[in-house]
Amino acid sequence: MPALQRLAALVTLVSGACTKAAGRWVRSSLGTSSSPSRPAIAAKHPYQVDLKAGKRYAWCACGHSKKQPFCDGSHKRATPDLSPLKFQLEEAKSAWLCGCKHTKSPPYCDGTHKGEFIQKAELPGEP
Repeated sequence: MPALQRLAALVTLVSGACTKAAGRWVRSSLGTSSSPSRPAIAAKHPYQVDLKAGKRYAWCACGHSKKQPFCDGSHKRATPDLSPLKFQLEEAKSAWLCGCKHTKSPPYCDGTHKGEFIQKAELPGEP
């Protein structure tokens, strides 16, 4: 087993779950709870953003941030077992970042927000 695969397996074992985003492995959950939190649906649409090369970003994975689609630390209180997905791009680009927090390719939108589950869901702060 190559060294990178061994390292990824070890990180997964220690931290619970990892995701590979923008070429880097990042922790997506601490895995310490027997009943992991589900992310809140922050929006029923993706966010178009211009991402800069070399800048470090933290995509909100919990859905509670007031600075969507980026993390403001709200997960520490609302969902302590969910962590932001941290990433950095080598080249600048415009991208659609997931707002529903249920994408299968975080932090990028994969169209999951178009599904009935997301579209019929109540958003935080909605009556």
